[in-house]
Amino acid sequence: MTSEELLRLLRSHWTTVVTGLDDDDLDRVSGALRELREETAAGDPVAVARAVRRLKRTLAALPPGHPVSEAVGGHRYAAATRELPGLGTIDAVISVLGTDSAALLRTARRRLLAAPALTEAERAALTGSAHARPAGTEHAEPPGAGHAAPPDAGLIRLRDPDRGIRYPRFQFRPGTAEPLPVVRRINTLLRADRDPWGAADWWLGGNRWLGGVPADLLGVLPDEALERAAAELVGAL
Repeated sequence: MTSEELLRLLRSHWTTVVTGLDDDDLDRVSGALRELREETAAGDPVAVARAVRRLKRTLAALPPGHPVSEAVGGHRYAAATRELPGLGTIDAVISVLGTDSAALLRTARRRLLAAPALTEAERAALTGSAHARPAGTEHAEPPGAGHAAPPDAGLIRLRDPDRGIRYPRFQFRPGTAEPLPVVRRINTLLRADRDPWGAADWWLGGNRWLGGVPADLLGVLPDEALERAAAELVGAL
């Protein structure tokens, strides 16, 4: 993949790049892009290759599984290329990463991180407590054992630059780390594995279709009503 293709990939995923990086890392990406533009305008292939390497190092801060972090961490970028990307492509990426929309996304990210959530350690502690069994029942298998979903399947995981991974609290039964089945189903509809910020925003934002905040309506509205609203959003109906 050429540097031009990398830039196009970065532009196509700019919203999740903005929400997937903390402010310092995003500033480093912007700085690397400005350096890349200067070296490209000067027409020095060696300097351009150096700027591309810097850009790739900064983009590696994106969460694992993000299309851009997977690309920059893969073998496809093992060899530096000497071709010069288009100035228009660089300017387009700089533009979207510095727009008012990007600033709004960063504000939205901070709002979502302020919602009640479990850290990795808190979730592990609650999960361990739930697995404790009375004496004499250590070998009893709960119903459905052996067919449980992977622990993180269908869950929203938000990356907080200061506190690490956070799991919005509404996803679990009160006082436990047991995921609510309806939340897992809706998160799958919303593709929370690829866009956790977008899924979290749906749950924690106002919804005129439902007449309230979806997370607050768990257990208030029928599960089917919440699922229909999510399916309508993604065009699954």
